[in-house]
Amino acid sequence: MTVILLRHGRSTSNTAHTLAGRSEGVDLDERGLEQASAVVDRIGELPVRAIVRSPLLRCERTVEPLAAALGLRPIVEDRLTEVDYGSWTGRKIADLVKEPLWKVVQAQPGAAVFPDGEGLAQVQARAVAAIRETDRALSEEHEADVLWVACTHGDVIKAVLADALGIHLDGFQRITADPASMSVIRYTDLRPFVVHINHTGPQLSAGLAAKPATDAVVGGSTD
Repeated sequence: MTVILLRHGRSTSNTAHTLAGRSEGVDLDERGLEQASAVVDRIGELPVRAIVRSPLLRCERTVEPLAAALGLRPIVEDRLTEVDYGSWTGRKIADLVKEPLWKVVQAQPGAAVFPDGEGLAQVQARAVAAIRETDRALSEEHEADVLWVACTHGDVIKAVLADALGIHLDGFQRITADPASMSVIRYTDLRPFVVHINHTGPQLSAGLAAKPATDAVVGGSTD
């Protein structure tokens, strides 16, 4: 089973340098709409069988062109929603960097809990559970390996990648997930294999068609 973690396109909050969080009505800006349209060609001929998305508008807008091109109806998964930043929601990033908690978020994110919101450890737990459970459900539904897309948010993607890489959540700030980037994880019975991180190029490799766990060998090399 292989999942393409797609971050939503650039939003009006990204360009305003505010922390959107779960604010309603945060849409893609002009560049973000272009990025959403470009996802269709970047996915290309890859055999995507399902699209799952965060309930927020910016993710809905991002997958609309891809869903139309593939004839798929996106599935809304609440556990892939943005971090609940609590009272930080909607504030300017320039102001938030002055808060003592900002240093915790950067240096020890596993211990960070946003005021009146949730902790990043909670985010990782819910998001990883959503990805793994959806992965299993799609495998059972199709009775085969499936390539699918999960459209979500930057911190959520970084938390899922940290889990797949086997690193502590405190290391997740080492990972980058730009707007409209794609990161790819292949889940197997043995372990997850991270295929791409923060892919922003014109097209994903056709080699992403789901592969069995047996393509992994000792030492991680197939040469």
